[in-house]
Parts: sequence; C-alpha cells; structure tokens
Amino acid sequence: MKLENTQVQMRKGILEFCILEIIGRGEAYASDMLEELTAARMIVVEGTLYPLLTRLKNAALLDYVWKESTSGPPRKYYTLTEAGRQFLEELRQTWEEMAVSVGIIRQPPRTSL
Repeated sequence: MKLENTQVQMRKGILEFCILEIIGRGEAYASDMLEELTAARMIVVEGTLYPLLTRLKNAALLDYVWKESTSGPPRKYYTLTEAGRQFLEELRQTWEEMAVSVGIIRQPPRTSL
C-alpha cells in the first residue's frame, strides 16, 4: 500500500469543504482558489477544481457572476447560496466532530484500575 495514495484520498475527501470555506469568506475567482489550495498543500490542479465547482453549482450550493477584467476576458466569481451557507455550517460541525473523534483515537488508551 502506498502512503501517497492514502494521502491523496484524504485530501480529496476534504477538498469540497475547503472550497466552500474559501468561497464562504466572500466571492472568489477560481484561479485565486487554486492558488490558495496549492499554497495550503492541497495539491489541486485545474482539472480537479472546475468539475467540483460545477458539481457544487448544480447542487445549488454556489452561484456566480461574470465580472469584467482589466487583464483579459470577463471572470466568473463564485459565491455561496443560502443553501451553500447552511451546507457549509453543517460541514463545519462535522469537521469539528471528526477532529475530536480522531483526537480521542490518537490518545493512548487508558487502562482501567
């Protein structure tokens, strides 16, 4: 079993959450998201990001607006819908629960007296 494969799967599992967190701070351009995810070592490529954005849009969690750019064609900026904000809040709760659970599991077991 390769460690790298497991690491990739772990990142994929939380990528949607991370994208929603980024957009949850305010409207976001895909290229900026990609840059932030790469800087956070989520190791994302455009080929991964755009299908996820489309899926989240189709699920009515995201919306977008086109804005003119000073350096090229118009850009698509994403925002969360109300359903997206609610979904993100539920994911945040799930993340906290999972972090606590993993923390418990990582502790050495207590021996009973």
